[in-house]
Amino acid sequence: MRVCEENNNKGEMSVILYNINALAYGCRNIYAYSSLTRTRALSLTTFFNLQLHRSVSSISPTRSSIIPSFSFFPNPNFLTRNTHFLKIKGIWSGSSMSKNKAMVESMRRFGVISSNKVAEVMETVDRALFVPKGAEPYADSPMAIGYNATISAPHMHATCLQLLEENLQPGMHALDVGSGTGYLTACFALMVGPQGRAIGVEHIPELVSFSLENIKKSAAAPQFEDGSLSVFAGDGRQGYPEFGPYDAIHVGAAAPEVPQPLIDQLKPGGRMVIPVGNIFQDLQVVDKNSDGSISVRTETSVRYVPLTSREDQLRGY
Repeated sequence: MRVCEENNNKGEMSVILYNINALAYGCRNIYAYSSLTRTRALSLTTFFNLQLHRSVSSISPTRSSIIPSFSFFPNPNFLTRNTHFLKIKGIWSGSSMSKNKAMVESMRRFGVISSNKVAEVMETVDRALFVPKGAEPYADSPMAIGYNATISAPHMHATCLQLLEENLQPGMHALDVGSGTGYLTACFALMVGPQGRAIGVEHIPELVSFSLENIKKSAAAPQFEDGSLSVFAGDGRQGYPEFGPYDAIHVGAAAPEVPQPLIDQLKPGGRMVIPVGNIFQDLQVVDKNSDGSISVRTETSVRYVPLTSREDQLRGY
């Protein structure tokens, strides 16, 4: 991650990039005006959030990386591995699908997407169909979708799809917990195909309805019509055992610990990607071995909204 700092030294404004080995979601602003030291030049919100990520152990400035100032998105759930993507905000021209393709091509250029299959699927499922009206669908930032929920940034969707790719082969079963507007569930459906099964679980009924409307307009509509893609209202912490066990499980909110029902519904050989933690959060990759044992590794530090009850979510956690 490269964090941008604006340094107001003797009235001269410049932008300094910092290299940080972390992926996170939580900064309101990643840069701030300051006449103090480089550390103090980071906004207080950013500095606080950086302390929340254990993998951020040092910040090293590189003065050769001077770029013009540009705006960051004031989203309290935003953190990104590569701030270059913020520069794509508002520059696309042409049709919706051409903008969507340009978004994916940018992520390929910057190394976020290395899989041809993931790129193909993300180009096919137009993100604009899955964000609220008036939002900028191709900006690399999470977006509020109502009910104290968000849709993740495009690079995070790409990261999770790549981590799960081997478990999203044709004919496999995939579960998307906290499916929100339905974007990632639609991507899952295209990857597992009509012979597989993609299930979304969302505990806000209004978002279930919204996601189904979105899916019906998307390239995943045939899978919805043939019944291989479904979205249900329910407590995702309990999974959805009716169509399990699952080869792939994705969880779109941070749990204090990996819910046992999701482990139980993971097929031997299956994989789950889930953010875990409260203040400190890690994106964990959970693999179930052939003997039923579990292997867990940490992919990176992250910042997600909490995986909680519907009532707590509506109250603002």
